Amino acid sequence: MDKLLRVSYSPHIHGENSVPRLMWGVIASLVPAFVLSVLYFGLGAILVTATSVLSCVLFEYLIQRFIMKVPPTVNDGSAVVTGVLLAFCLPATIPLWLVALGALVAIGVGKMSFGGLGSNPFNPALVGRVFLFISFPVQLTSWPLPMGFKTKLVDAATGATPLGVIKEGLLNNQQVPPLMDDIPSHMQLFYGNMNGSMGEVAAMALLLGFIYMVVKKIIPPVIPLTILGTVFVFTGILWLANPESNADPLFHLLTGGVMLGAIYMATDYVTSPMTKKGMVVFGVGIGVITVLIRRFGSYPEGVQFAILIMNAFVPLINSWFKPKRFGEEVQHG
Repeated sequence: MDKLLRVSYSPHIHGENSVPRLMWGVIASLVPAFVLSVLYFGLGAILVTATSVLSCVLFEYLIQRFIMKVPPTVNDGSAVVTGVLLAFCLPATIPLWLVALGALVAIGVGKMSFGGLGSNPFNPALVGRVFLFISFPVQLTSWPLPMGFKTKLVDAATGATPLGVIKEGLLNNQQVPPLMDDIPSHMQLFYGNMNGSMGEVAAMALLLGFIYMVVKKIIPPVIPLTILGTVFVFTGILWLANPESNADPLFHLLTGGVMLGAIYMATDYVTSPMTKKGMVVFGVGIGVITVLIRRFGSYPEGVQFAILIMNAFVPLINSWFKPKRFGEEVQHG
């Protein structure tokens, strides 16, 4: 019975894409963001990324080899992608042992506990990041300032992210326009002149990676465009209704992890819907929840929680928007 061949519905079309090919394509698209983060944060960015990637690969190998007792699949590149994305969610000054702990949770809990690649319902990198954020909030919210090319990491100061400045100001009954005077301009935010995680300060580079993946057909553009469009529309409505208490929509797109989340986290093949209609529902849900948390929640950022929440709805979304089987007749009432 174990040797029975299970065949999916026809037609069966052979293509050049494979898991390793897609994963290494994603990694290639992240190179500009990594280079930019190194320019801003120096050695810290390299150490955090290297620790995260090596830990994810090692933990996946050990779990598969000695616990699950199956052939290791670390060569497919998925553990490397998880490691890079986890690193991009973290401060460049975070203790490296916390990076390794986050990698263990991402791989051991978020991925392998469900059976490995293809079976995990939640994005593994976000599982690791949220675990660290909840367990070690001080270390996870000590954001280094961009250094410039000649500043040493040890001399870098820490401070609140632009979203954190707005959130704290609103809690102290301040208005948004004066707070914006203490925040870099929109163009500076686009280039990455702000404190935050490596993935937050690389909007320009992340967009280059997005274009690369769309051109190479690694990901469809539906989910990222839907998320970013939803965030823009709803923050724009809030801003037009009350500009004294809300930042403009472009500010929301250029700050926090919305770019990284929309382009790389939400488009995870395993944890996102299969159909375009499902992708739109998925993206709108992420965008709306992100705006609600940012504006009315306790945290200045909300995209990580929004993606995990919508990950839980993916099976339901897939059941609502099933693709038609090949040869299926359309019923006319």
